[in-house]
Amino acid sequence: MKKLSLYLGCITPNRYPGIEKATKLCLDKLNIDWVDLKGASCCPAPGVFRSFDKTTWLTLASRNIILSEEMERDVLTICNGCYASLADANRELKEDHTLKKSINFHLDTIGKSFKGSVDVRHIIELFYDELGPQKITKMIQRPVNLNVALHYGCHLVKPSAERKLGSTENPTFFDELIEATGAKSIDYPDKMVCCGAGGGVRSALLDQSLAMLNHKLARIKEAGVDCIVNACPFCHLQFDSGQAEIKEKLGIEYNIPVLHYSQLLGLAFGYSPQELGIDLNLITNNEFFETLKKSD
Repeated sequence: MKKLSLYLGCITPNRYPGIEKATKLCLDKLNIDWVDLKGASCCPAPGVFRSFDKTTWLTLASRNIILSEEMERDVLTICNGCYASLADANRELKEDHTLKKSINFHLDTIGKSFKGSVDVRHIIELFYDELGPQKITKMIQRPVNLNVALHYGCHLVKPSAERKLGSTENPTFFDELIEATGAKSIDYPDKMVCCGAGGGVRSALLDQSLAMLNHKLARIKEAGVDCIVNACPFCHLQFDSGQAEIKEKLGIEYNIPVLHYSQLLGLAFGYSPQELGIDLNLITNNEFFETLKKSD
């Protein structure tokens, strides 16, 4: 496995530092060679920024990649949106020499140049391809006895031609990583439907965003799960903060705990919910924490 630089993005350090802590604990436990990607900026967000100003999007994204090139490390992302932005920018600039030359013209003003010498990885893709569920299972110290509603998120699996992670409608790779921890991935209707956060919807059209989330949460509630697991801090925010907003605006209370995969894996490695920052979420279900104690 290549050496990695950890790209945190915006939401994790600003809103969910527990995801950062859990990620670093898991990377260390798995003996992965990583360092923080210092000096990085916003990816920037692919759903909106790329649509309005592709040149600026590519320039900012490539600058982040260059920081990792200078360390001779692949970029590791823990967010679907960051993964989409950086991986797609990396691919486009590697494939299009004219575009690369144009972007490097802008980067030259800050003394930077994109070379195309590293790859961009998502932590789920990395764990599945480089380690695999079986190897992770062998390292588990405390199997997690939880029924999980898994949310893949849009950018992790699409566009499928670039992601190369199997079916976009019925993928299994993330489910396999869930079950490697001892948890059970529970199927539910509309599992692959968007959470309603991306593409500027949550920012510009909150009511519509929450309507999409409410639909998905209702399906998840019917499945009778213990928690929701994701691999994207923006989806995480939507499921966590969105539940509080739905309670306030619609009077519907779901109270379903939300975990990033690194937090679920951290539990299986023997770390406490507090060490993993799970108690920092808005949705803190006491019954859920009691369930975790019983699995000790």
